[in-house]
Amino acid sequence: MDPPPLPLLSGACIACTLGMFAAGLTDLRQMFRTQSVENIQFLPFLTTDINNLSWLSYGCLKQDWTLITVNTIGAALQSLYILVYFCFSPEKAKIVRTRSTRCLSFPLTVATFLASASWTLYGFQLSDLYIMVPNIPGIVTSILRFWLFWQFPLDHDKLYKPLQA
Repeated sequence: MDPPPLPLLSGACIACTLGMFAAGLTDLRQMFRTQSVENIQFLPFLTTDINNLSWLSYGCLKQDWTLITVNTIGAALQSLYILVYFCFSPEKAKIVRTRSTRCLSFPLTVATFLASASWTLYGFQLSDLYIMVPNIPGIVTSILRFWLFWQFPLDHDKLYKPLQA
């Protein structure tokens, strides 16, 4: 029998994860406002949705209401983001080719880092590798995105498109 998680840590996991999922609401609002997906990446929505569905299954197997709660909400939100993205998506931006991080969400990067780190700690506290290990890539990819923000800072971006001659 696993030891019960600390209520504070469980609450931190829920809060950080819901914050991460809610960070996509700014992208959703921008897609509706501009009727396009310019500067918004699709892959984070897809990978997070797949991750949510996997974790939801695991939470049901373990009957862990912390996992069930956040991943039900997360899967619903990510699926909504994906549907809206498909409605407005003619093309996708490239970060390294354009040397621009305009298409990355800094709040989502911070939220993903915090959520992944808190879930890793939650799994560590439960001595559950099935919770710890899958969250490590979230930490690593967040660090990679932080590096991209450092490498291609927003204030050096051109906020306009050059005119074709």
